[in-house]
Amino acid sequence: MKLSAPVHQLKRRAKQLARDEKIAWHEALDRVARAEGFAAWSLLSARQSAKTPAKEILSALSHGDLLLLGARPGHGKTLLGLQLLLDAVDDGRRAVFFTLEYSAREAEDRIRALAGGASGRGGAIEIVTSDAIDADYIVRYLADAPRGTLAVIDYLQILDQPRHKPVLSDQVLTLRDFARKTGVVLAFISQIDRSFEPDRKALPDIRDVRLPNRLDLGLFSKACFLHDGAVDFNGRAAAIPRE
Repeated sequence: MKLSAPVHQLKRRAKQLARDEKIAWHEALDRVARAEGFAAWSLLSARQSAKTPAKEILSALSHGDLLLLGARPGHGKTLLGLQLLLDAVDDGRRAVFFTLEYSAREAEDRIRALAGGASGRGGAIEIVTSDAIDADYIVRYLADAPRGTLAVIDYLQILDQPRHKPVLSDQVLTLRDFARKTGVVLAFISQIDRSFEPDRKALPDIRDVRLPNRLDLGLFSKACFLHDGAVDFNGRAAAIPRE
């Protein structure tokens, strides 16, 4: 089923609907989804995320990799991260979602929608929502993780938001060294700067990553960028197939 507009435009439509009719954001999203032929927004999101080449990306990741997943809001970076975790579960690997953005319930709902409602796959993903999440916390949590474990961190730019936490560059360096030592794969969901202009280039790249604080992006061994239904993984752009 082909959507009438890209997902980010449908979200704008829902935001306007919520404002005009004074209804809840989730209700507006579900209304827009029903107009597109889906029973709920979660099903629409899951359908679109399923078109991303998560399996191909997962198979290209080596033990100890640090992956950057970057996109503007509404373009699927979180859903891709969750799909990578589901695919890791299918491969018999440990899968962990560290999030400073979602509640456990919100994360569970998104994972369940992606898994098609099946509790087995989604239930195998460990969801960590502690406000204490930072590099040291992640290292302690994954201290006994087997090689090949995949952890998705949501998201990069707020790891050092509380001032008492180590600066972002130190945290990523700590996590890079930990990943290399243990063979754990770490994927960081990342914001893209508002200066990115899709009229000038189809996809963002490493130069468009939002960096409120200093960080050597060379610490990441692989990168994936998304925008408006297309994915660029390490410089190899591939359009997501549309029906």
